[in-house]
Amino acid sequence: MEADWDELAFVQLPPPGPHHPPTPVATFAFDTSQELLWTGNSLGRITSFYGATLERYTSYRGHAAAEGPIKQFLFTEKGILSISKQSVHYAHRRGITQWHLTSNEFKDLSCMNFTSKGTREILVAGCQDRMFKVDVEKGTITETLPAEAQYTIMKRAGQYICAATKTGGIHILDSNSLSNIKAFDGHTGSISDMDAKGDFLATCGWSPRQQNAYMLDPFTHVFSLKTLKQLPPIPFHTGAAFVRMHPRMSTTAIIASHNGQMQVIDLMNPEAANLRQINLYDSYLHGLEMAPSGEAFALSDSNGQVHLWGSPSKVHFPEYSNPTEFADHPIPPPTMDWSPDTPLNTVGMPYYKENLLSSWPSHIVFEVGAPPPKIDASILSSMTRTEMGFFAKNPRTKRRNQAESRRQSDRVTESLSAPKFLSEQSRAVQSYSSDTDGKTTETMESLTDLHLEDVTRKEVPSMYGNVEIKYSKFGVDDFDFAYYNQTPYSGLETHIANSYANSLLQLLRFTPLIRNIALQHTASACLFESCLLCELGFLIDMLEKAAGLNCQASNFLKTFSSLSNAVSLNLLEEFAPNVALTSMVQNLNRFLLDKISDEVRQMLPLNSGPSPMDRILETQARASMRCAQCANETARGGKNFVNELVYPAKHVMKNTRIPRPTFSQILKASVERQDQTRGWCTKCNRYQQMVQRKTIQTIPGVLMLNAAIQSHEAKLLWSIPHWLPQEIGIIVDQGQFYCFEGQDLKLHLQRGVFDIMVFELIGVVADINSGEHQKPHLVATINTAPSSREATTEDKWHLFNDFLVRPIPKEEALRFEPGWKLPSVLTYQLKAARNKIDDSWKDNLDASILYRWWSSNPTPPDSKFKLLEAQAEAPKPGYPVAIDAEFIRLQAEEIEMKADGTRQTIRPDRKGLARVSVCRGSGEHAGLPFIDDYIAVSEPVVDHLTAWSGISPGDLNRETSPHALVSLKHAYKKLWLLLNLGCVFVGHSLANDFRTINIHVPKNQVVDTSNLFFLPEYKRKLNLKFLAWCVLKESIQQDTHDSIEDATTALKLWRKYEEFVDAGVLEQMLNDIYATGSQYRFKAPGSGGANVGQGAMGMVSQAGTGRNTPEPMTTPKKGGMFGTIGFRSPMR
Repeated sequence: MEADWDELAFVQLPPPGPHHPPTPVATFAFDTSQELLWTGNSLGRITSFYGATLERYTSYRGHAAAEGPIKQFLFTEKGILSISKQSVHYAHRRGITQWHLTSNEFKDLSCMNFTSKGTREILVAGCQDRMFKVDVEKGTITETLPAEAQYTIMKRAGQYICAATKTGGIHILDSNSLSNIKAFDGHTGSISDMDAKGDFLATCGWSPRQQNAYMLDPFTHVFSLKTLKQLPPIPFHTGAAFVRMHPRMSTTAIIASHNGQMQVIDLMNPEAANLRQINLYDSYLHGLEMAPSGEAFALSDSNGQVHLWGSPSKVHFPEYSNPTEFADHPIPPPTMDWSPDTPLNTVGMPYYKENLLSSWPSHIVFEVGAPPPKIDASILSSMTRTEMGFFAKNPRTKRRNQAESRRQSDRVTESLSAPKFLSEQSRAVQSYSSDTDGKTTETMESLTDLHLEDVTRKEVPSMYGNVEIKYSKFGVDDFDFAYYNQTPYSGLETHIANSYANSLLQLLRFTPLIRNIALQHTASACLFESCLLCELGFLIDMLEKAAGLNCQASNFLKTFSSLSNAVSLNLLEEFAPNVALTSMVQNLNRFLLDKISDEVRQMLPLNSGPSPMDRILETQARASMRCAQCANETARGGKNFVNELVYPAKHVMKNTRIPRPTFSQILKASVERQDQTRGWCTKCNRYQQMVQRKTIQTIPGVLMLNAAIQSHEAKLLWSIPHWLPQEIGIIVDQGQFYCFEGQDLKLHLQRGVFDIMVFELIGVVADINSGEHQKPHLVATINTAPSSREATTEDKWHLFNDFLVRPIPKEEALRFEPGWKLPSVLTYQLKAARNKIDDSWKDNLDASILYRWWSSNPTPPDSKFKLLEAQAEAPKPGYPVAIDAEFIRLQAEEIEMKADGTRQTIRPDRKGLARVSVCRGSGEHAGLPFIDDYIAVSEPVVDHLTAWSGISPGDLNRETSPHALVSLKHAYKKLWLLLNLGCVFVGHSLANDFRTINIHVPKNQVVDTSNLFFLPEYKRKLNLKFLAWCVLKESIQQDTHDSIEDATTALKLWRKYEEFVDAGVLEQMLNDIYATGSQYRFKAPGSGGANVGQGAMGMVSQAGTGRNTPEPMTTPKKGGMFGTIGFRSPMR
């Protein structure tokens, strides 16, 4: 509080109506992001005042008058939160309501504060036995918690929420778990005020006196939040009523009494106090608040006035304030003479004296202000300082006097445009097929070759741009993924949450040592629901089987997103919108490798030593800490799965007298990382400067490196051509770590003196920041040759930009630019492991899950369900199984309405597997299901789709379901085992089912009846209900869908199809089916809309029966013989 501080302004709250006295101030607070002071009265009205003059800004009713006074304010970037006895209100600073939350459980609310999720969630409590978590974005109660006491005040400090109880105690709550960590006895009566900042908590309170009267305690309690202990109290003889910690001076507090005496005191030196007295005349002090900047404070008195104090030259409320939005000043209408004789046509339409901007002629529109061209990275990396600047050798990448065009129109053409939908292409092919093919080929060449003619070019090639899936009325199946990928390597789709991990998953998939262990683990008996290594194995197997077709990592990302520690580590995009993707993927790399190593270890016996994954990924080291004073040294074991690169200090990088460090030198310094830090010395018995150093013992088969680029000098280092070597050699000898590259590596290999391990670069995850018109994203450049089954010495580098996959030269793959392309994660693998693809897991599949009933519910009767017998019915290659699945909607689609009224799908709806049924396809029990799993769902269900799925609300809830529920992984693994055991899946329209299940089944293992009974010239596929009615004379799906019924129906249709093929009458039967479909509009009678045409398309019915049923489709004779009667055929 400086000498020039004075009262700058005072203001009185407006009365509730004319001839009413002014209302007292119930609570008030300074805004944390704008120059506003907010006040609330006892009638639920909220009023704000702007700036040092306290100019009135907004006033609105936030709560009902019957709820009593407003208790507290909290602030976010978007608005202001207020709380009263029975409601919580959230409004914009302009007064517009965002949400208003009431509940029957709100009895007597008093206080609120933010939880560990920041401004996204608040904890609401009061003088009642329950607390509530409230989602600030949605305005809904997310969780109800029991309260250990009745709370009146809450203050947040670091990781703690300090809560004052009604009886004068203080509870220290963990902001994450909300559990009571520590309880203090504060005051014997109640707490009048409390504040917490940094490591300190200060309280003022009441104590009972004679004749049941309460008086303010003549001291202020102080508590340490660092040690969770009470400190000596601070005396305040006139009775401490209010206390506020200074926001910028962590140990300074301001204490005030009702009569206006104020004391500014240092908690660490309470003897030196600064006393002030405020003249209140006929009133007493009612409240004290400190501005977040520390440059002002406000007082409220019993007359309903708010006084603002501060320095006239320095006063501002928040530390860094955002501009406050004000209403536009109304423009008065022009004056005009008006009388009963004035003609109405003089009141005309708006008239503009000047042309509008939209109607300016083109000859006065000019393009100005292009950004300057960027300096070539090769020039920046070789500059030499002189007295008047820098100079460098001309790299001769441009012709003399040639200038680079930086116009926006030139850069827009570099964006990657989406191709036509497949349905549009099929229509276009009929008219000009050859021209379309030519244009497509031309576009493909422009994406690959034309942008790579000069690898020193600084514009961002189109193939590095953001790729986005477009949706037509036919959904995602109509999108031309082949336009972006004509290689045998599958890409990953982007419309899934947290798909930033796609590039890292591709890198792991092409690392043979990791790939082998992932698939071996997946084939084991692991049934842990949250096992990421199993999900990685499922994903790798799917990518290999797809062989160039697009895939999605939905199951992996769903399991990953459900992990609780992924949120706290800022690994989920929705909870960390401001974290850079390069930091996020490096944190994900560290987290993922730790997690999958633990998952391998939990399947091994105890004390079995290092796991196979540890031997592949773990760098074993011994860390030593040496005291700089007494040289006392302590050592402990250490291990890590990811090494972060450490770069020399900035002054070392700028020193032109020493050569630039090589990659191998950087790697050596990073692995043997030597740091200086303060630590506890057991010999000196105090904190000392400690020197930490690591001694390397073993190096793993796979080196995972985080680039950890922070400085501009490090970016310039990576921009040096050929700085990143494709091969490095490592020697570990007696705790010493040596790294070589280039000619040094060749020399050591020729000598053969040391046991040197040669590592080759598998790939790089790179961060692409291509400019203001495209959001940053991650890509992977991967050498696919080491992971191929055929031994080859030729490298094959590919770019994996989500679902865009392109072959690229090695020079382009290892080229980095400071402005738009920088590495995030690198993977080196032992060269001896090249082409070591182990598929022995296919012979060691643990299929016990197929032969066991996994629920506590009783087993269904054998007539309806029977498990496979392990000996007699073990699935073999070619064994047919009938399958059908039902789905629920977990997330609605996002749709954008255009100005012309058309709809565009931004993100499709997200469905989840609800039920899957698999039936035997042959043998004695053909048609009898051996899998009928209902999948438990923990996330909210938007729509159960009961009419199509047969799933009712409660069927998938573990507490209310009458079915035997299993986890998604449990159901998925059964299908995955059947797939890899070689079973043939029979069903109807299986492509959509397999896509939603997130499994890829090769075409030779699929029998899809929607394709069997299909004539391409009709361009229409037939639904299962119509085919059952027309071909089998069966009525299915009468009330709802049943997956067992649909699966067995598809099986019968397949057998019927085989009869037609054996009899040689398939084409005739298909024509008859489509002819019948034309009469009935391809709908079975009773399906709704299956009206029959007139005339030549008249009703075909059985004489005398009146049934809308066609003649039974028995197989005609050919050569006096019938085809084989199929399973459950109408002919049987």
